[in-house]
Amino acid sequence: MNPTTHTIETARLPELPAREERAGTLNNVLAIAGVVIKEMYRRKDFYVLFVLTALVTLLMGSVTFFNQDNIVRYLKELCLFLIWAASLVITITTAARQIPAEREQRTLFPLLAKPVTRNQLVLGKFLGCWLASGISLLLFYVFFGAVAGAKEHQWPIVNYFQAAVLHWFMLGIVCAMTLLGSVVLAAPSSTNTIVLVVTVGILLIGRHLNKVALKLEEPVQSIVYGLYFVLPHLEIFDVRDLIVHNWSAIRWDIWAAGLAYAVTYSAIFLSLACLAFRRKAIN
Repeated sequence: MNPTTHTIETARLPELPAREERAGTLNNVLAIAGVVIKEMYRRKDFYVLFVLTALVTLLMGSVTFFNQDNIVRYLKELCLFLIWAASLVITITTAARQIPAEREQRTLFPLLAKPVTRNQLVLGKFLGCWLASGISLLLFYVFFGAVAGAKEHQWPIVNYFQAAVLHWFMLGIVCAMTLLGSVVLAAPSSTNTIVLVVTVGILLIGRHLNKVALKLEEPVQSIVYGLYFVLPHLEIFDVRDLIVHNWSAIRWDIWAAGLAYAVTYSAIFLSLACLAFRRKAIN
């Protein structure tokens, strides 16, 4: 055997366990995510919200004066609002019950007894919730787009794609934030309430916190300013007007920057969730 070849092969041997470990991690995360997706679509939450949204959307399509621009925009805005509300409820309630349910059913102990780390469990739960919310979101947008497009006789595919993907990545932030809350807080009901209030509060007044801070006195002013720069600005992902008013598509570099912003905050909340879960007693 050529000594040089033998040296190269020997140098590559340590890479094999690392590759196997990465493959095992990925398999564990995907397996947990698959269970979450199956569990979500066995529950009635999604179906109830989808049926309610579909009924309102079909009502929108049956209006005889649909071709009037102001009526079209009003009804499209109403349906998109329902889609946003339903997607938030689905994402938050699904993510909030994942880890607490494992503890209550005592399936967390045998799960962690297998070659599954706590980080892998959190990542798998996040991926499953995020993918499940993405699937439901896709169904919502496809159904709404089909009805609206059939009445308006135009299908702005690029607008729908940009709005739906931004919406999905925003749900990634909410999902990671909810998982963090489910680890820190005592009960899923508390997590649901707090995360929903925080999310709605950010969407409604997040962009105005800096203006509110100007009217306050120290040290409250500095605290509010700090919140303005620290909290994730979920409102930047709300581009419903892009669909409602049939505006031109967002520049792709700005759109990609929004996705990167969402990935950054999702990673921060996920890292905090993993850290909190590693330090939390599970007995």
